[in-house]
Amino acid sequence: MNKVVLIGRLTRDPEVRYTPSQKVVCSFTLAVDRPFQNQQGQREADFIPIVLWGKTAEVAGNSLSKGHRLGVSGRMQTRNYDDKDGKKVWVTEVIGDNIEFLEKRESSANRNQGYGQQSYGQGYQGQASAPPPQQPAPPPAPQYQQQDAFSKLGTQVPFDEEVPF
Repeated sequence: MNKVVLIGRLTRDPEVRYTPSQKVVCSFTLAVDRPFQNQQGQREADFIPIVLWGKTAEVAGNSLSKGHRLGVSGRMQTRNYDDKDGKKVWVTEVIGDNIEFLEKRESSANRNQGYGQQSYGQGYQGQASAPPPQQPAPPPAPQYQQQDAFSKLGTQVPFDEEVPF
């Protein structure tokens, strides 16, 4: 089985080009945080080359830019070629089959404000001058202690989504 699933941020704008047979290809590098800190307490990231083909490549090229947070699933591929000096160069990259837009860089500054919360408004249709009818407040909901399903599995590692560059 060869399956890769990554979440990270684009390190640069995607590069879109066409093959001689007019197939569209998009490539970029995804910075993926490691789930731990090094000995100096610093977060490190791996920089993974991603290649997309076809319609997925077109969508990514038209929609993504540096700093976007993106989910990519696909497969790992290794290839080689001879450089201008005749030396064999090996390249390992992820060929993405599926992408998911997770967040733009601008929205990362506000990611902790209201994250995980949804606001439900009460809609009212009618004349603008008439207030909505008053209804008695519902009884308070029973209080349950919310518990994370993974809280008993060990200590939580702090997670910072910023790309270290």
